[in-house]
Amino acid sequence: QVQLVESGGGLVQPGGSLRLSCTASGFTFSSYAMRWYRQTPGKERELVASISAAGATTYYVESVKGRFTISRDNAHNTLYLQMNSLKPEDTAEYYCYRPGYWGQGTQVTVSS
Repeated sequence: QVQLVESGGGLVQPGGSLRLSCTASGFTFSSYAMRWYRQTPGKERELVASISAAGATTYYVESVKGRFTISRDNAHNTLYLQMNSLKPEDTAEYYCYRPGYWGQGTQVTVSS
């Protein structure tokens, strides 16, 4: 069965960095475009970044451009989100997504 397992979240000070990972199993990872979403309580889930199956094409929501980098390692079935210059407004639960499937989420908290 398809599984997406996120890790790497935590508490970080403003200006700090985190790298999220999403380990995929149960499907041919290299055949699917992947996405990172985030959600805060009371708000809709927001698309943060996406990457094509081969990794050649990426997309970022305007608010994270220049600070976040999405990447993937198809040999190891892993999706990444490098987050730099973090701001308090980046605080959210972050989710890995493949069409039809969600991970369980990992919490990112940016606070001093």
